[in-house]
Amino acid sequence: MNSRQAITTYIDKLLDVERYRDYCPNGLQVEGREQIQHIVSGVTASQALIEAAIEQGADALLVHHGYFWKGETETITGIKRQRILRLLESDLNLLAYHLPLDGHAELGNNAQLARVLGFSVEEISGDSGLLYVGKPEQSCSGEALATHIESCLNRAPQHIAADKKIERIAWCTGGAQSYIEQAAMLGVDAFITGEISEQTVHIARETGIHFYAAGHHATERYGVQALGEHLAEHFGINHSFIDIDNPV
Repeated sequence: MNSRQAITTYIDKLLDVERYRDYCPNGLQVEGREQIQHIVSGVTASQALIEAAIEQGADALLVHHGYFWKGETETITGIKRQRILRLLESDLNLLAYHLPLDGHAELGNNAQLARVLGFSVEEISGDSGLLYVGKPEQSCSGEALATHIESCLNRAPQHIAADKKIERIAWCTGGAQSYIEQAAMLGVDAFITGEISEQTVHIARETGIHFYAAGHHATERYGVQALGEHLAEHFGINHSFIDIDNPV
């Protein structure tokens, strides 16, 4: 087995967590047992994922979305109490990595989404290097790219169409729709992220680029899996990914 300290120290260095000014603490959020042999990974530390990890006999739960976000209530009551109680009762470590897991050039959500969708990466821009720019395997129509995204992610994206062929694409997973104007300034034909709000529709139309809201959960399933597999290989431990379905 490997110690919790050895694994968390390794991840912190690997993902360069000190580089990021984040909305939550990165790393060990809830302390469990000292020795780790089995890691379960998932997108969000929901009650369902905690229970599934406990059922699998995990020593640590590795997620992209953990707890203690800026602006949320600081009291441990209600849903938060129940989740943390189950972690403590089961002596289950909770490891959470947010922006550092988005930004890693190999294991990160943006890099892994490019792998899944078959995009080449040509440039990394934006705050903390989170806006990726590249090309699809071949130029295509907006409708063809929407079909391709649905085929790869098993979720139909919401598509705000533009009157242009797609040769250059920008993307940033999750809730990064605010990057659309930065993406447009880079001269791309399309921008892919997870979510969309009312105002984003107008920005997409006025900048003249295709916009795809492919799902916050759907675009961020791959980084935590890649990190879990990397840890399994590096430390010789077991890893399993559990996908708690989320339509958003």
